[in-house]
Amino acid sequence: MTNAIAVELASAIRGAYAGDFIRPLRDRLPENDVDAAYAVQEENTRHWVAQGRRIVGCKIGLTSPAVQKQLGVDRPDFGVLFADMAVGEGEPIALTRLQQPKIEAEIALVLGRDLDIERPTVTDIIRAVDYVVPALEIVGSRIANWDIRIVDTVADNASSGLYVLGGPARRLDGIDLRGAAMSMKRGSEMVSQGSGAACLGHPFNAAVWLAGEVARRGRPLRAGDTVLTGALGPMVPVSPGDAFEATIEGLGSVSASFAAA
Repeated sequence: MTNAIAVELASAIRGAYAGDFIRPLRDRLPENDVDAAYAVQEENTRHWVAQGRRIVGCKIGLTSPAVQKQLGVDRPDFGVLFADMAVGEGEPIALTRLQQPKIEAEIALVLGRDLDIERPTVTDIIRAVDYVVPALEIVGSRIANWDIRIVDTVADNASSGLYVLGGPARRLDGIDLRGAAMSMKRGSEMVSQGSGAACLGHPFNAAVWLAGEVARRGRPLRAGDTVLTGALGPMVPVSPGDAFEATIEGLGSVSASFAAA
């Protein structure tokens, strides 16, 4: 794939944030060439940083075996988190900020140390984590009708949108992240359930993968970064006026509400 194609596809993705969603990109990218898709993602990352956006961490996607099977892949992917993607609890979210939104509950890690090791271990992750908090990720897709395969979502910043961090912020001591049960409600209706084990077997496993992957690609995780480790249960479509709350055992809760129009 030429750099000119990467620039063209990156520009098309940016244009689709206004709501005119685009056709899948996979016909313009080498088949299942994840590196080519990351080149498109990186083109947009450089563009947005040049425009003044600030990188504050990463999100991990495709941590569910079922979703991996659906997209024909055997590994997760990642996207970049920018400061303007963070939403405070209690702050109504305008749907105009989103593209075909869906929501999922996750465990977020807040780093206290740099993680610039290309082959990290779980021990490295534990030493680097300062706090852990419950999170909601509002994913989105600039690809029409969510018609995606692995290269489509990777190029589209791993189908990222916005995110909300809950609380309280806790240290790792005594918390079972693998066994932590998650339940998410829309109003009074239970809409998603799962546990930390759904995230590559353990959220630390996802963080190990991410830390090594981004270090090898030249954007290692830094102290202060937020890492969204991946969905603990099925993601749920968002409609105008929806209000969600997720509770994660041992961590606390996190909520998000959406404007009625």
